[in-house]
Amino acid sequence: MHKSNLLYILPNLFTASSIFVGVISIVEASKGHFVLASWLILLALIFDGLDGRIARMTNTTSQFGVEFDSLADIISFGIAPAMLLYFFIGHEYGRFGILVSALYVIFGAIRLARFNISTAKTDPNVFIGLPIPTAAIFLSMWVLLFHKYTLEHYSMILLFLALGIAVLMVSNFRYPSFKKVQLDKPMVFKTMIIVVLIASLLYLFSAEGFALIILAYVLYGPSRAIKTMSSRRFDKTKHPD
Repeated sequence: MHKSNLLYILPNLFTASSIFVGVISIVEASKGHFVLASWLILLALIFDGLDGRIARMTNTTSQFGVEFDSLADIISFGIAPAMLLYFFIGHEYGRFGILVSALYVIFGAIRLARFNISTAKTDPNVFIGLPIPTAAIFLSMWVLLFHKYTLEHYSMILLFLALGIAVLMVSNFRYPSFKKVQLDKPMVFKTMIIVVLIASLLYLFSAEGFALIILAYVLYGPSRAIKTMSSRRFDKTKHPD
């Protein structure tokens, strides 16, 4: 096998690893190991982030890789968190619990399909709708928090959070992608300090830190839209036709 062919296999191995970890997360959630299942979804996110970057670094991007990555995402970030939610608390609410998990997967699939057909037409620095990996990490981290602080009595809140996240995935809210962020030299040092502080927070309070960071990102889309609408209304009142 030629070296170039091996390079094409490399990013797909990371994609396959993301699927494998997602399946293990489902199995662990079915056994009641919710903490492990939640962290496995985060591990799947790491593999998912590596496959695209390695493909771009080695110049081995392909249509097969794009389709394979989408299928991996629906398993690791669609089905896995939906099953985690169902086994953790959804099963206690009968059909409503099933409906919430199902809608999360369906809307996640719609989000991926829309992303695939609109990638070439949209700004690469912006996502339209909440990305499904972000939704998955949001859900898994909040399951961790509910489990850690024994908040099962308020589990209905978690189901409605999942519904809200599902709707945000198919919304038209804009989210930053950070894929092509370019920092000026003065900003590199400040960014490094911020990253170190965030890493320290995550080291001390892993679940809480990830949950807060993802929550801030999730709220960015709606808050940006509200701010834009408010500024437009202000402009209309200030400069009426």
